[in-house]
Amino acid sequence: MSLESVVGEQDRAISVITASELLHSVHRAGDDRIRTRRQAFVEFLISSIEPLPITTSVARAHAEIWAQLERNGEVIGAHDMWIAATAVSHGMEVATANAVEFERVPGLAVVAL
Repeated sequence: MSLESVVGEQDRAISVITASELLHSVHRAGDDRIRTRRQAFVEFLISSIEPLPITTSVARAHAEIWAQLERNGEVIGAHDMWIAATAVSHGMEVATANAVEFERVPGLAVVAL
């Protein structure tokens, strides 16, 4: 399933946290060919879709999400909370292969890939 088949022509963005995760995968590559291929993909993506920064609005959403998930005993990964907060603060959905984790976030629309 491709991203296009799921989200169509909707506006797209990535969190700066997602950009960091993608860049991390470049640095983790154990093989030069794989590293070069990953870097080309990540740099193309980052130049095509400007990552959304962490702003005060995102920080406020993050704090609220974090507190709600703690109250419910359903805390998710730290990076995923920042990605969710970015989406919530911008009124966007999260398209992810990790829907189970993101579906715990109150008020977040999740598109399972």
